[in-house]
Amino acid sequence: MTLSIKRFLPVALLLIATAIFLQARTHSEVFPARQPLASFPEHVAGLDSTDIEIPSESLQVLGPGNFLLRVYRNEQTEEVPIDLFIAYFASQRAGDTIHSPKNCLPGAGWAPVQSSRLTLSFPSHAAFPVNRYVIAKGDSRKLVLYWYWAHDRGVASEYWAKYYLVADSIRMNRSDGALVRLGTPILPGETIESAQQRLMPFANNVLPLLNNYIPR
Repeated sequence: MTLSIKRFLPVALLLIATAIFLQARTHSEVFPARQPLASFPEHVAGLDSTDIEIPSESLQVLGPGNFLLRVYRNEQTEEVPIDLFIAYFASQRAGDTIHSPKNCLPGAGWAPVQSSRLTLSFPSHAAFPVNRYVIAKGDSRKLVLYWYWAHDRGVASEYWAKYYLVADSIRMNRSDGALVRLGTPILPGETIESAQQRLMPFANNVLPLLNNYIPR
């Protein structure tokens, strides 16, 4: 058995076990009250926003969830924009699970050129890891941060997200969860660190709002 197969096999078994377990659950699932994503604040960190319509073909791929795609910018200073995407699934028991951006980006023409992890935190909450990607399409580059958020818990790994999905289904009889993604263009000649400094204040303002739209 090759090394790549050995690495892939536990992941495949985890995904299969997750799907079987969630579909086998027969108890009535709990759906906590929450605010719709459409009511997410239009003004964040001093920036105004514009809603972006998600194409119908993309919605078909995403499945039956609640989605928000917005671009935030300062219209007066015309600063570099920041985009926010949230995908919330009230239930993931019928195979409609969260799609990893690693799978979606290549289909949109973006290719990852650098990946790493960093840590986010906000008052009265433990720090948690998020994914940091630099992606490219032609001459354009973009910095993307994304993480999985459910029940007041953030994780970077999609496999840990699957683990908690099963654990929370057992413990809380819930399978809801979300993907949160932030992005900003990297201007010609701009460093990644400079783009990150633009994203971080926005991220720090978004984090305390999440539990209103993605139940604890």
